Amino acid sequence: MRHEKSSSVTSTVFTPLRNKVFRSIWTATQIASLGWLIQTTAISWLMATTSASDVMVALVPASSTLPAFLLSILAGAIADSFGRRCVMLIGHCLIAFSSLMLAISVALGFVSPWLILGLGFLAGCGFAVNDPAWRASVGDILDKRDVPAAVTLMSVGYNIVRTAGPALGGPILAFLGPLAAFMLAALSDLVPLAAVSRSKWHVNSPSLPSERVLTAIRDGLRFTAMSIQIRAAIARGTLFGFAGISILALLPLIVRDHFTGGAITYSALLTAFGIGAFSAGLAAGHLRRLLSQDRLIAIASVACAICCFVLPLTSSIWCAVLALAVGGAGWLLIWTGVDISVQLSSPRWVVGRTLSIYYALSSGGMAAGSWVWGAIAQNFALTTAFLAASMVLLLTAGVAFVLPIKLWEDLDHEATSFVPPPLALELQPRSGPIVIKIDYVIGERHLDTFLECMREQRRIQSRAGARNWTLQRNLQIPALWTEAFKTPTWTDYLRLNHRLTAADKELGDRLTALHGGGRPPERVLSIERATGSVNSCSQPTRSWRP
Repeated sequence: MRHEKSSSVTSTVFTPLRNKVFRSIWTATQIASLGWLIQTTAISWLMATTSASDVMVALVPASSTLPAFLLSILAGAIADSFGRRCVMLIGHCLIAFSSLMLAISVALGFVSPWLILGLGFLAGCGFAVNDPAWRASVGDILDKRDVPAAVTLMSVGYNIVRTAGPALGGPILAFLGPLAAFMLAALSDLVPLAAVSRSKWHVNSPSLPSERVLTAIRDGLRFTAMSIQIRAAIARGTLFGFAGISILALLPLIVRDHFTGGAITYSALLTAFGIGAFSAGLAAGHLRRLLSQDRLIAIASVACAICCFVLPLTSSIWCAVLALAVGGAGWLLIWTGVDISVQLSSPRWVVGRTLSIYYALSSGGMAAGSWVWGAIAQNFALTTAFLAASMVLLLTAGVAFVLPIKLWEDLDHEATSFVPPPLALELQPRSGPIVIKIDYVIGERHLDTFLECMREQRRIQSRAGARNWTLQRNLQIPALWTEAFKTPTWTDYLRLNHRLTAADKELGDRLTALHGGGRPPERVLSIERATGSVNSCSQPTRSWRP
């Protein structure tokens, strides 16, 4: 829970560790990530030595990222509706089970390329379920001002173990064999299960019934599609995932075919990538104070492009190490910047879904990229695949001019209190559809400002759940304008108003200031009925004004 607040206004990268719950889960996650990266190193090298297909080797990272594309949105909707802690436990159970099955399969000698990909896919399902819930829970566990530091710390922690994982994985694989690596990974997966099981934090209980899963998914998709900031961040992340995954997907082939090296060489190059990412994580806060988020992400994309350009052209291991360190730095700066932007631009009611949509599309981009770059390497040349990926990464840097994003919007996304209006008729939660009309009297000198505000009002109301939003002008009284929209049920109307944040309601205050009717704008609530209905609920209720 949010019971250990930072005493300073400016949060450093290590400030979130003062919170006991965050510290416990974060530490356990690093232990599990260390085991996972040792296992990933073993899997990638095992595939490279057992399969002659470049595509199969490149599909190893795709097998663990594709589930995020398929399941993250569903997992995000469930996490927002039914509890993020429970979803995290389910995700960690899937990861532990897949690692255990892989260890058993290797011990019994039942290893094949398709079995490796299948169990990697199952582990990816666990990550797809756990990650949106865990990252969305950060805002529940910590104060809002500590969230950017927490997101950076999570990436820094992962890249610490990204450095240590391959460094340990290579020797374990070379001297003890893949079975030892897989057993160690299976044991490490039990640590976050224990940490999440014994940790509890406060989450505000919703005052309304949980949404149905399909409705929650639809609402999350609508909110994301109508949020310019989130939409731009997700598009940039997806494009980068498609191009940037080439570094990790094709690295085993670089080691095997270009440097004719072994497991130790592979782990050393992965370690260089992790060191670059770790260093960038420590410097991320300082870099964001020096550069705008757009410029930082663009520079990071160029850094990854340089890495892709150098790797197939150099014959020096040390040059490759330097290139991978630069690529690792760019990799971390891009993902943390996009992650923070999505998280802090999302209200708490929908943050699990916006993050899951981001993970789904960016993971889909990485899965598609793994296959595309592997196919190019197999059908043309490894150098061709890397050079093509570097060109796409340069294009990603140029997209900043079309889809600019910020670090976060400095707005209050906390939901405000809402008191339901008094009604003359008794309604049930499923009664509806509800029709809402708000009348404004607008003078000619305020017309342009009013229409500009209404464009924003349409976006805010629609992403919160309004349907069929329209703006009407009275033909007999031209100064009279009517905002009209519907909600499917009375509960949906209440839910819409509970979702509006303080930042959203500031626009309502601006519209009220433009209104010139002498009294506040009049809000009329009606329930729609078919002409054949004899229910008296067809009468409007006019007794409530905002």
